[in-house]
Order: sequence, then C-alpha cells, then structure tokens
Amino acid sequence: MSRTTKLGRALHAWRDRMDPAAAGISAGGARRAPGLRREELAQLASLSVDYIVRLEQGRATSPSPQVLSALARALRLSTAERDHLYLLAGQPVPGPKQVSDHIPPGVRRLLDQLDGVPLSVYDAAWNLILWNPLWVALFGEVASLRGRERNVVWRHFAGLPGRVIHTPDEEAAFEAALVSDLRAATVLYPADTGVRSLVEDLRSISTDFTALWDTGAVGVHEMHTKTVHHPDIGTLALDCDVLAALGSDLRIVAYTAAPGSEAADRLKLLDVVGTQTMAEARADG
Repeated sequence: MSRTTKLGRALHAWRDRMDPAAAGISAGGARRAPGLRREELAQLASLSVDYIVRLEQGRATSPSPQVLSALARALRLSTAERDHLYLLAGQPVPGPKQVSDHIPPGVRRLLDQLDGVPLSVYDAAWNLILWNPLWVALFGEVASLRGRERNVVWRHFAGLPGRVIHTPDEEAAFEAALVSDLRAATVLYPADTGVRSLVEDLRSISTDFTALWDTGAVGVHEMHTKTVHHPDIGTLALDCDVLAALGSDLRIVAYTAAPGSEAADRLKLLDVVGTQTMAEARADG
C-alpha cells in the first residue's frame, strides 16, 4: 500500500470518528455514514472539497505543512496522531524548535464548554489558529484570511482594519506587550524562519515597531477593558483576558462583560442574532 493511500485511509477514518456536534456542526438530517461529511471537513479546515476528495483517494501527493496543520486542528488529532499525519504525508514532524500551532484535545473540549464567550486562540507569534462562532460574530469573518492577515502583530503595525478602539495609553501598552511576546518567541524558537521573517518584515514597514524592538520595550498582557465597535449592535466595552494553556505557548483570549451590564445584554443579542446569521450564510453558501 502506497504512502498516499495510507494517508487517505487515515484521514477518512479520522473523519468518520468525528462527532459533528463536537465540531459545532448540526447533525440534523439523515447521514449515510458516521462522522463528518467531506464538505464539513473542508469547511472546518478552510480547504476545498475537491482537495479533501483527492487526499482521501491518494491523488494529492504532497500536502503542505499548512494544510496538514489545518487538518489536524479540524480533526482534533492528538499530538501523536498529528505526528503520524505528517509522516504519512512525507513531511517532517514539527519539532520543539518551531512555533507550534497544535491545540491539545483537552483545550478544545474546554473551549467548547464556554458558550456565550467570544474566544480565540493564538500561537507564540500571535498567529490566529482557532476561534468560535461568537468571536466571528463580534469581530467579523476570518476564514478567508491567509498568512500574515491572521497575525495580530502584523495587522496592528501594518494598520489593517479592525473593530477594537484603543486609547493612546491602551495602544502603547498593547504594542509593548506584543513586541515583548514576539521577542520572546525569537529567543525560544531561534530556528523558526517564520518568526524571523515576520520580525524583519515588521521592521521594514513600521517605524513604531522598529523603535519598540530596538529599545527593548517590555510589556505584559493584563486584564483590561477593550472597546469593540460592531457595525450592527454598536459599541461594547468588554473585559479582555489573555489566558495561557499549561504545557504549551498557546494564548487564549476571552471577552466577557459584567452580568447585568449593557455590554452583557448586547453580547447575548449578538450570540443569538450574529451566530444565527452566520449559520444561515453557511447554509446558503
């Protein structure tokens, strides 16, 4: 049996074992087979259905590390399973010298339980790797974003549009914390070419980043209020917490509002209206 055939069979088996409800997909209607449909896996991994078909049939011979990473997250593979996926695809297994975007199954289960809270997960270089529907309803669709467009540091210093409004003091503290985090990533992962390239490109486009980097600015992420401007439900003042997942460099960002506050009421409205609108859009698409 060829390597590509083994890869296809493994992907099919992992897809069959996935509970659609656990992946946030309605299991309504008759299903001819257990687990996820190919189009559902394609949606979760931001890949085309045709590519999923070619992978499972052994006709896609060299999936990239980015594709494998997306599949591992969508299929909720354990660390050992993720490593096996890379080996089957003929790619080197991500090592300790590289920034990891793997999310342990336990962290995924924990995030699944936090209904009503906009959540996103980032790696050590602040690349967005996971988000829940309420986060998308609050900040906008991100599935179509690629590469640097999903990096918080790049988006901020490149001046890409967003919905968070900072005061001058908040912006200064935020920038110092981001630069500190990225500097730490270069120390922890000196062999990671992606991190080095990100720093070099940031220095070439932003004098503010360069000044903070060269002066050794230090900052930390503390619980604070962030003002988010939503185009439909207005402005929300939300508490923002950056949480660490023990045993990894993952950062979990959670947005909450004080019970009974106007922001809490608007967040509940967004949970109903925003996520419902997204589900309808996916069904129409």
